[in-house]
Amino acid sequence: MKRRMNGYLLAGLIVTGLMAALILVGLVWTPYDPDALLAGPKLEGPSLAHWLGTDSFGRDIFSRVLQGAGTTFLIALSTVAIGAVCGTAAGALTGYFGGVVDEVLMRLNDALTAFPSILLALVLISILGPGNKYNVVIALGIVFIPSFARVTRTAFAALRDVNYVKSARLMGASSGRILVRQILPNTTQVLLPAITIGFNNAVLAEASMSYLGIGVTPPDASLGYMLSEAQGMLTSAPWYALGSGGAIVLLIFGVGLIGEGLQRRNGGVS
Repeated sequence: MKRRMNGYLLAGLIVTGLMAALILVGLVWTPYDPDALLAGPKLEGPSLAHWLGTDSFGRDIFSRVLQGAGTTFLIALSTVAIGAVCGTAAGALTGYFGGVVDEVLMRLNDALTAFPSILLALVLISILGPGNKYNVVIALGIVFIPSFARVTRTAFAALRDVNYVKSARLMGASSGRILVRQILPNTTQVLLPAITIGFNNAVLAEASMSYLGIGVTPPDASLGYMLSEAQGMLTSAPWYALGSGGAIVLLIFGVGLIGEGLQRRNGGVS
C-alpha cells in the first residue's frame, strides 16, 4: 500500500521548490546586473523598481539575492555530493567487510572527527586559499565525509547478514554487486534524512565562512557575504539583512521540512 505524503514533506517540497525555481531564474535572468553600481539610488527602500531595495553602492538587492542564493545552493549541493559519495563508499566498505578495512578507515574517520568541523574547514581553506568557491566546496566536502561514513557504516553492518544478502552471496554474487544492488538501495531511509541535514549544515557553513570573509568573496555574490555587508546597515537599511538572511532561512526551512517529513514517513508517523 502506497504511503500518503505527510504535511511536513509536502510543505518542504513546496518551499524548496519555490526557492529552487527562483534560483534557476536567477541563473539566467535578474532584474538588474547584480554587480552593477548605481542601478538605483543608494540605500533606497523596497519599491516597485527595486523589490528588496538597494545597498550602499546602489546595487539591486533582489538581483544580488537571486545570484547569491544560487551560489550558496550550488556550493551546498556540491559539498553534500562529495561528502555523501566519499562517506558512503568508506562506510559501505567498513560496515560490510569489517576487520582491518574497518580499523584503518574508521581510524582515519576518527582523526577527521577529532577536529571541530568549522575549525577543520578553516584550516583546509587556509591551505587551499580563501575567496575561491571551488576551494570552499573541496574543504567543506572533506569535512562532511565523516558524518556520512558513520551513518552508512552502521546501516551496512546491520544489513550484511540479512537473508537476502546471504542468498546473493551463496549464488556467487560479487561483493561489489551485493554492496550496490542489494544493500545500498535499502539504506535510503537512513541516507536521505542525512543528506537533508548535511545540506542545511553546508548552507550554514558556507554562509558563516563567507560572513567571516574567507568563503566566497566579490565579484561572486554570496548570502553570507551579503549578511556581512548588511551588518553595518541594520538601522539605516534593514531590508538588506532581511533579504539575504530571509533567503538563507527559507532554504534551510524548506529542506529541513523535507528531512522531517522523510523521517516521519520512514517511521510511520503521519
